[in-house]
Amino acid sequence: MAASINPHYHGLVDMGSNGIRFSITDLAPGAQRILPTIYQDRAAISLYDAQWENGQVVAIPGPVITQVVQALQRFKSTCEDYGVQEDHIRIVATEATRQAKNSDDFREQIRAATGWTVQLLPKEVEGRVGAFGVASSYDSVRGLVMDLGGGSTQVTWMMTENGEVNMSEKGSISMPYGAAALTRELEVADRKGSKGRDSFKQEVLQNLKSAIKDLEIPDKLMQEANKNGLSLYLSGGGFRGWGFVLMNEHPIKPYPIPIINGFHVTKDAFHDTAMVQAAVQQASSETTPEIFRVSQRRASQVPAVAFLISCLAEALPSINDVYFCQGGVREGMHFSNLEPSTRALNPFVTATLANAPESVNELVQLLLTAAPLPPSAGKKSGSCIFNIPLLTAFVQAMYVHAALPKDLRAGAALRCTTTGYFAGTHGVSHQQRALLALLLCERYGGLGSISPSEQDFYRRIVQLVPESNPWWCMYLGRVAAVVASVYPAGLVRQNRLELSTVWSQGKSNLFLNIDFKFGKRAEGMGAWDEGFQKAIKAVEKAGKKKNWAIAGIGYKVAIKIDGKDYST
Repeated sequence: MAASINPHYHGLVDMGSNGIRFSITDLAPGAQRILPTIYQDRAAISLYDAQWENGQVVAIPGPVITQVVQALQRFKSTCEDYGVQEDHIRIVATEATRQAKNSDDFREQIRAATGWTVQLLPKEVEGRVGAFGVASSYDSVRGLVMDLGGGSTQVTWMMTENGEVNMSEKGSISMPYGAAALTRELEVADRKGSKGRDSFKQEVLQNLKSAIKDLEIPDKLMQEANKNGLSLYLSGGGFRGWGFVLMNEHPIKPYPIPIINGFHVTKDAFHDTAMVQAAVQQASSETTPEIFRVSQRRASQVPAVAFLISCLAEALPSINDVYFCQGGVREGMHFSNLEPSTRALNPFVTATLANAPESVNELVQLLLTAAPLPPSAGKKSGSCIFNIPLLTAFVQAMYVHAALPKDLRAGAALRCTTTGYFAGTHGVSHQQRALLALLLCERYGGLGSISPSEQDFYRRIVQLVPESNPWWCMYLGRVAAVVASVYPAGLVRQNRLELSTVWSQGKSNLFLNIDFKFGKRAEGMGAWDEGFQKAIKAVEKAGKKKNWAIAGIGYKVAIKIDGKDYST
């Protein structure tokens, strides 16, 4: 029986230097921004390594070509199973295939066996595609972008705004310094004696500095570099391996989010090559567990990546923050074809849209009112501590876990952005994942409503957000629980509830006064039942110092119901 054709499914084969990746992506309207993955697989075939024998460059051997063809035929069958249209399948190849002595014959054998024509990406196009992959990895990118593959590395600058992706007119500048290529070049350099590596380093430094100059980084970015340092966005397997080692060595132990996209470190941690190499060496011993997502092959390339990073420290403009990206050829190929208006959409808002209740706007407005900036923030009166996209995503996800048993709701909500319902959302930072997870967990009771096994995870997630935000997540999540008790389906058929907030100064602390206004609107809706009372008390308890997520960071809360003081 033939599978039904799905016109929105797109198959892609990325034939890289270190491996071959297969994916099917759903580009249906509505969720395109986050590039939903329907299927993905990887064949551990290194086309780069296959072209070396006894230190000499050789053609891709016949047995390796057979392996590649078999993997492609399997994917072709998989695309048929999923109903992917034949004209929606692309196969693209990069550095290793470009440089192969028998590249033409290799690609012809693939065409004869599968009917697919291999699209050979020129160096500049490969870099541009990779840069779009990075652009897809965050809701905003501003700084330098590097992609470290097996055979080459690319560098460019990038600024994204309103879905427009601005980068160097030259796209990305490609250099033959991939993780596998560097490993081999360093072996050759070391055989030349102590001066061999120094000579090679000077060559790499010169080419990196020339590349940076040729990119013509805009003056406004260079001014930012001179003032505070630029952000550096990294993609490609070599950098991702480095990132997972840094994650393993992170001060938060164990690090709570097992996703490389959105992981952030300081420049000091990024440049600590001695620490990373020591961690990898220790993990290679029989008594130490392997590092998560760092294969033996990736571990063997760490010294080469360390060498490149030491060169970057000297060649790049001043760097401040370093961000790791999952975006590669798959993400870049698809993201570059999206309309700017689609690229500009917030990833978490897009991911939660399918679960949105009917009255999202009304509920968002209630929460906006509930979380005013404190006077000390020095910003416009009435502004909210949270931005509208985050609150929108929160409201759209606010009812996802409501049908679960009570003993599961808060814990499932806490995990939903890391290993649960929304974990696969592409394009968000770890801080954004932590904020949404805390909000959703608190909507169902927070720390006191999760099992002991989840409480340690809660405390580690808290450490990923700025120090005042955990309290705001606790408070606003509990306000949302009151709102959900008034609007249990997320549908505002009647205006049953209004909120007003005002700050007042006590003897030594600021008070946040919140008034839940029902009036006659609450009659006949059961607003005063046990669940409602519990939710109101939870908001008040958020103002008790002993319940603050981080000691000393938070505000006292005074509750009113229809203008009258409420106290437990």
